[in-house]
Amino acid sequence: MPYHWELDGGALPAGISLGRDGVLSGVPEESGEFHFAVTVTDSAKPAHQGKQDISTRVTAALLADWTRPPEVDGAKLHGSLKVANGGDDDLDLTVIVLAVNEVGKAFAAGYQHGPLRKDTTIEVPFDDTLPNGSYVVNVDVVGEIAPKKKIYRTRLATPKPMKVQVE
Repeated sequence: MPYHWELDGGALPAGISLGRDGVLSGVPEESGEFHFAVTVTDSAKPAHQGKQDISTRVTAALLADWTRPPEVDGAKLHGSLKVANGGDDDLDLTVIVLAVNEVGKAFAAGYQHGPLRKDTTIEVPFDDTLPNGSYVVNVDVVGEIAPKKKIYRTRLATPKPMKVQVE
């Protein structure tokens, strides 16, 4: 007897979909707590329905977010980000912060490399003195689990250029 499933309230994580066969598929694009309801209908005549509320938590092996978003003070760029290991393994972590100007020249504003233990969050500060120009800050965060041949990557970028103007 086939069953048909449909989302009946709440929201799935972005990137996940519920098939009519009840299978959740896709790759989550966000982490957090998610609450949703599903309704399942059988093919009997008359049809029978059941509704179930579901809660789930999505975690990511590697997360990065601004602690202090990049700011410019005269010629000085500064800020910080937090990096979290939400996975089940320790990571070999590399963080690179680049300020890229309007002609594509990159300035290294921050770099960190070392272990990031599971269930650990660290703060990575960065700063640099920059010449006049308009800059976008790009952050690449890479975590490797060499024995399992796995690499996780996440990125951050400022939404618009920041102006450095030295008198």
